[in-house]
Amino acid sequence: MTTLPTLTWEKNLLSLAQEADVPAALARTRPATDAARLAEAYEYCAELTAIHSRSFSLATRLLPAEKRRAMRTLYAFCRVSDDIVDRPGPDAGQRLEEWKLKIFSVQPDDEDLVALAWADTRQRFAIPPRYAEQLIEGVGRDLVQNRYQTFDDLAAYAYGVASTVGLMSKHIIGYSGPRAIPYAIKLGVALQITNILRDVGEDQRAGRVYLPAQELAEYSLSEADLAVGEVSERWRQFMRFQIQRNRRLYAEAWPGIAMLHKDGRLAVAAAAGFYQEILSDIEAHDYDVFNRRAYLSGHAKLRMIPGLWWRTR
Repeated sequence: MTTLPTLTWEKNLLSLAQEADVPAALARTRPATDAARLAEAYEYCAELTAIHSRSFSLATRLLPAEKRRAMRTLYAFCRVSDDIVDRPGPDAGQRLEEWKLKIFSVQPDDEDLVALAWADTRQRFAIPPRYAEQLIEGVGRDLVQNRYQTFDDLAAYAYGVASTVGLMSKHIIGYSGPRAIPYAIKLGVALQITNILRDVGEDQRAGRVYLPAQELAEYSLSEADLAVGEVSERWRQFMRFQIQRNRRLYAEAWPGIAMLHKDGRLAVAAAAGFYQEILSDIEAHDYDVFNRRAYLSGHAKLRMIPGLWWRTR
């Protein structure tokens, strides 16, 4: 019925990423910051990560200390950016622009702990500034767009809000050459699509529909069906296709993990593995993403780690 997507979106996103992948110059001397205040900023980012994403917090525990705190700071930067959009209002666009100016400031803001830790992280790891800009532009799309016609359109959105995170992460973890870029893009798209499939009901109640309208129509589904929230046979078929494609993206992204520095491979594998299992939970509950939020328990995540470790050897 519906075929797997063409390579059009992959080519377009690869071009965006390659143009942006210009590492920032390492600062010879970082802006003077009180060491205790900087440590407080990093600790705050770690706490923010633990509160909002237990999966990410657990995965980053598998990293060496310096990379762990940097990854949690990256998460905090993304979380704050996303929260600005998730609290919409007439000034949301202005607040997002102010945040962008703040986090790209040469002199870090000692009053904002996330901005302070992010300034140190992006300089310490020479994170390409364009990736951070693309992420802010990506989350900003939610202020002006809440429907997507095709999968290509949705993949472009997923690149902005998720692939950019993976592309910044590889500069923190370390990687071997530009061949890692397409894998980071695919993993980001896979993770975001998993989020979207998990949150169909929640998003619909918030007035957002991320599922491609073209593909819904191919299964004779509409937004009215999403509002009713019935797990019909048409819905099951639609979700089977979505999950099949999502799993294929994870599989195609997996070889990129071997291109990362060896001390970071397990953390990335864990993040991908944890999220991929959300798809299994959706299946186990008959594709009902209207009345419950799929998840993976902490014990289940811990049980996965030895197998993931073996796969990254």
